[in-house]
Parts: sequence; C-alpha cells; structure tokens
Amino acid sequence: MTTTCDTTKNQPLLDVKGLRVAFGGKPVVHGIDLQIAAGEKLALVGESGSGKTVTALSLLRLVQNADLAGVANLSGSQAQRGARDLLSIPERELRGIRGKEIAMIFQEPMTALNALYTVGDQISEVLELHEGLSARAAQEASVQLLADTGIPEPARRARSYPHQLSGGQRQRAMIAMALACKPRLLLADEPTTALDVTVRAQILELLADLQRKYGMAVLLITHDLNLVRRFADRVAVMERGHIVEHGPVGTVFEAPQHAYTRKLIDSHPARDVAEAAADGAAPPVLEARALRVSYPVSRPGFAGWFRKGEFVAVQGADFRIAPGETLGVVGESGSGKSTLALAALGLLKHRGELQVTGKGWAVDRASDLALRRTMQVVFQDPFSSLSPRMTVEQIVGEGLRVHAPELDAAARRARALTALADVGLSEAQFPALLDRYPHEFSGGQRQRLAIARALIVDPRLLVLDEPTSALDVTIQKQVLGLLQRLQRERGLSYLLITHDVEVIRAMAHQVIVMKDGAILESGPALRVLDAPEHPYTQKLVAAALLE
Repeated sequence: MTTTCDTTKNQPLLDVKGLRVAFGGKPVVHGIDLQIAAGEKLALVGESGSGKTVTALSLLRLVQNADLAGVANLSGSQAQRGARDLLSIPERELRGIRGKEIAMIFQEPMTALNALYTVGDQISEVLELHEGLSARAAQEASVQLLADTGIPEPARRARSYPHQLSGGQRQRAMIAMALACKPRLLLADEPTTALDVTVRAQILELLADLQRKYGMAVLLITHDLNLVRRFADRVAVMERGHIVEHGPVGTVFEAPQHAYTRKLIDSHPARDVAEAAADGAAPPVLEARALRVSYPVSRPGFAGWFRKGEFVAVQGADFRIAPGETLGVVGESGSGKSTLALAALGLLKHRGELQVTGKGWAVDRASDLALRRTMQVVFQDPFSSLSPRMTVEQIVGEGLRVHAPELDAAARRARALTALADVGLSEAQFPALLDRYPHEFSGGQRQRLAIARALIVDPRLLVLDEPTSALDVTIQKQVLGLLQRLQRERGLSYLLITHDVEVIRAMAHQVIVMKDGAILESGPALRVLDAPEHPYTQKLVAAALLE
C-alpha cells in the first residue's frame, strides 16, 4: 500500500511516486510517495533501520545491489526543460546531476572524505568538475566555503587531511563540499550529528540562509526531532519502510496522530542516577592536577627551520572522579574534550599530575597494563571502532586475552556471553550471536557491543566519548538507561565526553565546561546547568534550550 506525502506546491522540484527499494528480493522501502517544492525544507525522520537513508541514497542511485522501482522526477532547470526520472536516466546523465543539481551531505564524514587528499583539494575538485574553475580559483573558493561553515582558520584547515580535523570540523568540510555548486536540492543525511549545540545552530542558520538565497530545497534525514522543529517546513515520519504520518511541522509535533510519532516525540533523556557520596572521603578513581597537553606545530618562515612551535590543547586542568560518580566534560568541537580523555587514558604525553586509582601512567607497557584494565573506553562511532573482520566473540573477548591470559577458550566464551547479557544482547534474540559480525547489527546494538567489550575486564572507570551522538532518540534513551543501570549495579565511574547538554543533565554528577583547552566553569551538574555563571556556559545552555 502506498502512503502519500502531499505538498501544497503545484509543481514540485522533486516528485517521488511509488518508490520501492529491495535487497535480494526483501523490500525495505514500501512504495512511498514524496514531493519537495523548490525552496522547501522537508524532514524525513525515524529510527535507525526505518529506511530514511536508503530512500535518500536511492534517489541518486548510490545504493549497491538494490532493486529500485517507482518514479523520481526532477523538474528541469532553466537550462534544461522537462522532468528527468532519476531512477531510469542513463548513469552518465545522472553523474552530471550528482553534486551540481542534487548534492548530498553524508552522515559519517570520515568515510565519505578521501584520506589521501586535503579537504581543500576535495572541495576544489567539485568546483573544477562542475563549475569549470581554474585550480587557483577553486582553491580560493574552497577556503571561503570552509569559512562560511564557521570552521576556524579556514586557510590552514583547507591544507589539512581529514584525520587532522575533529569530528565536527570534518562534518563542516563535508557541508562545504556539498554546497560548493549551490545545488537546487540538498539531501542532508544527519548533517549535524557530530556537531556541538552552538555550531549546530550556526550550521542550521547557514543552511537556512543559503536555502533562502538560492531557492535551494532541502530533504533533511535525521533522528533529531529538535533539529526538525527548528529547521523544517514539513515532516514525514518513517517506520519500517512506510511513511506513517506527515504534515506541517507544527501540526505533527503539537498533535501527533500515529503512536510511533508520539513515541519519538516522548523519547527524551531522563535523569536516573544514584547520587554519589558527598563527603569526598573515598579516594578518587581518577584525579588530575594542572594537567597540560601540547602538540608541536610548524612555525611559519625561517624560524620553522630551527624550532617547532607549540599548540596547547589542554592547559591547567584540575578535576577528580569519585567511585560511582560521573564527571561530564562539555564544550564545543576543538575545546580539548577528547584530548583530555586521551590523556586520561594514558595515550598522550602530558605534564602535571594524573593518577588512576592513585597510580600515574608510566608510559611503559608492563607498568601500565594493570591500569588499562581499570580504565576502559567506549568510542563515539561503534561502526569504526569495531573491527569488521572480527566476530562478536573475538571483539568482546579480546580484552580477556590481554588481561586474563589464564582463561581458556571456554571460559572466555562464557564471560563474553555474560557481558553481552549484561548489555541486553542474548542468543535468544540473536541466534549464533558470538559468530556474528558488527555489520549484522544496528547502530544501537553495535554500541552495546562496544560497552560489553569494555565491561568484560571489570573496569572501575569508563571513558565515554560521545557514546550516543550517532544514535536516534529512542535508542539514545535506551543506551543512557543501560549506562545508568550499570553504574548503579557495579559502582562504575564515568568520564563522559559530550557536546549534548541534555545528556550531561541526564547522566552527570559533576561537570566541567571547556573552551580552547581551559576549564571555564565546574561544579555539580544541575547547579551549573540551571544557573551557569560563565558567559560561555550560558551560551551553551541557551543553545540547547533553543533546540
């Protein structure tokens, strides 16, 4: 059965009718209809696996091994009359449309950007190919595009490779590349997932300004309902390959008709943490005093031949984490949050005092091995942190090979099953669970695998680096609930790195606010968030409230 999503515009820029997508005969998108008018902002929302991204990728025929059916008519531009069916036109003609008339911002910039080329070269390539600019003009334009997205030091960042940028900076580079040719339609697949709240607001404002200036239409693929509320004109809610509800944003959010829509709207992070002991008598699990982390950088001119400069990423940081306590670290991209976490894990050289359970990192494998068992990490993107060539048993049990070599294969297997059960994954749900690979799981399930891998060695402290930023709202709530339960049951301490103020509110006992490597404000989480004293903290909280 086809579900129709109408628009009030008479001649839509894109008219999709009966779009069906199947893999190996199994349908994942079931005959949906979508219409997008020129200059309109339509949001397509739903949980992971609902078919949102597959729908967008199918419009440009970027999904491999997919069977496509239906019609996707793109209206003609001033230079070309007549509509073109994106699903049936020759590949050569479609290549001329990709990037110029229809551009796409992909969800994960690290996999979408080429690691062998600078971001400036990659943006320039688009301008040279579609706009016919000279190499020099394209380079100048790429710097300006990076500046338009709010990236700091755009000229220097244009000469950087993707791995040299933070997650938020890579996403902004992707946005600059997508907007290079001023497309008529922008397909934005989770364009602000990796961005902090203030930069997210800047990107939304940028997209809105360009959309108004050039009459660009936007199809926004997202799980962030706050983003939809602020940005979109209309919203279509997708569940299991069907559009179950659609209409103006205000109407759908104020009076949702479908139970699935109501479920999405009600999925807010909820605070459910046991208050840690207030006397401070227990020795801290992690403590830092005057922590300083710096990197050598090249100096311009002849001076750089003789002596390197220095970039200070973390300066004079003081903090402590008690047993069973969560310390939230919040700040914009480039504030030093992740550098602080890497130093805490003993992965970066540092100055000052840093102790884990009363012991300092010796930067020596034998001396540090016991500390590494005490302190484990859960990364932001489980898809890139879990090896695609290893089974679940190998991934989850890997830590036991290092920290419990006395265990045989049967004991490691039993411990792996117990750890997986603790995070809500069982063989009853997933037959042959231990023999599966990461790609066989959803994003939320992969994050549970990452948590199980960290828990299997019985750590006292988990470093959580943006543990829910890539997850949709319902799965985010589930993962946060899992972490809250594990903390209560095991007495775990967390060092929580995030740009999401609401996650801090739900999880943290204490919070430190960072900017440019320095701690600007610290204290009990609810006190800092409800009555921030520093102007920068006030800015972060205000940006979160606007969402």
